[in-house]
Amino acid sequence: MTVPPTRTVDPVDLLVLAVEAGEAAAAFLMEGLHRERTLVATKSSATDMVTEMDQRSEAMIVDHLLAARPADGLLGEEGASKSGTSGIVWVIDPLDGTTNYLYGHPGFSVSIAAVAGDVTLAGVVVDPVHGETYTATTGGGSRVNGRPLTGPRPGGLPEALVGTGFSYDPARRARQGQVVAAMLAQIRDLRRGGGAAVDLCLVAQGRLDAYYERGLAPWDLAAGCLIAQEAGAIVGDFDGGIAGPHGALAAHPDLFDLLAERLRAAGAADA
Repeated sequence: MTVPPTRTVDPVDLLVLAVEAGEAAAAFLMEGLHRERTLVATKSSATDMVTEMDQRSEAMIVDHLLAARPADGLLGEEGASKSGTSGIVWVIDPLDGTTNYLYGHPGFSVSIAAVAGDVTLAGVVVDPVHGETYTATTGGGSRVNGRPLTGPRPGGLPEALVGTGFSYDPARRARQGQVVAAMLAQIRDLRRGGGAAVDLCLVAQGRLDAYYERGLAPWDLAAGCLIAQEAGAIVGDFDGGIAGPHGALAAHPDLFDLLAERLRAAGAADA
């Protein structure tokens, strides 16, 4: 059930605040991109690396948001957690695509969304390598650097360029590889960018025709899903429900149902 904020909030105001926080954090990440890292820890496995940059980026974002809206809640990948009293929760990924960042590879981003209950009101994804800031408000469309986005082009499955991502767990990654093997003969080609938030924005921009993945967290999905949806893509899971850890798919409306069917047949829902 949707829980509205306790007072009227303009999603555009939330977006402006998110852009300020996201672009400041992205600039900080770019400044540190080539510096020696002072801390490399692990999360779920040796290939799921987190640096001091994740934590400092999240702290910057939290400080900026709460300075303007101290009653809001927080849900951040690096541990920011606060219930809040305003009805607004900020869902934050301070560095989506950490491995890309550690290798100096494009595809990392900062992702921030303002959520009220089960409705995402505003979202921003900042891709600092390409100098692109993707934004959206619910019902207000999506943009990149202020230019409207219109989503992927219509087309059939054989013409579809599809993005995906893989788990850090080796056993799950092996199963996901089997799904890829089943899908490759049915589509134009497949891309693995390494950052869910940017990949969802690439669907919004028409640089991908579709994107799917399983095992994503709320901070991976919140802003990017809104941006893709507001650009005209259909966003959901493999069974027609709401995108979540069990599965996320974004695609042109003409492609969504067929691609979801083929992904189910290939075992994506269990990979």
